[in-house]
Amino acid sequence: MDLPLRDDGRFEGRAFDAWWVDPWRHAFLLRVDGGLAGFALIQERSRLTGASGVHDMVEFFVARGHRRRGVGRHAAIAAFERFRGPWEVRQQPTSVAATAFWRRVIGEYTRGDFEDIAWSDGAWTGTVQRFTSAGR
Repeated sequence: MDLPLRDDGRFEGRAFDAWWVDPWRHAFLLRVDGGLAGFALIQERSRLTGASGVHDMVEFFVARGHRRRGVGRHAAIAAFERFRGPWEVRQQPTSVAATAFWRRVIGEYTRGDFEDIAWSDGAWTGTVQRFTSAGR
């Protein structure tokens, strides 16, 4: 996304206050050896249908220096284990690497038992993986 980064390290145009107040939203910082490595925003509401009780990976980011080292995989699986039940993980059409990452990690986690669909409803267009986390 083309969002300007402010001097304080925050992105312009994004309000995150609700993530610290709404009980159905969860914000996580990803750390490696005590240092910040990324973040994840998860909500308990489908972005696609509005249904409650569906875990939606709203944002997931791993800093470049930590990519391809298992940090994202570990964080994703920890999220799936923490929030059991139905999941939707969405990617923008231009996020080819993200789509490959999520297909690989979700495929491994579910042993291939997930739905991979192209979604377009006028409000959002992209790739979505749907599955149910029952734990390992």
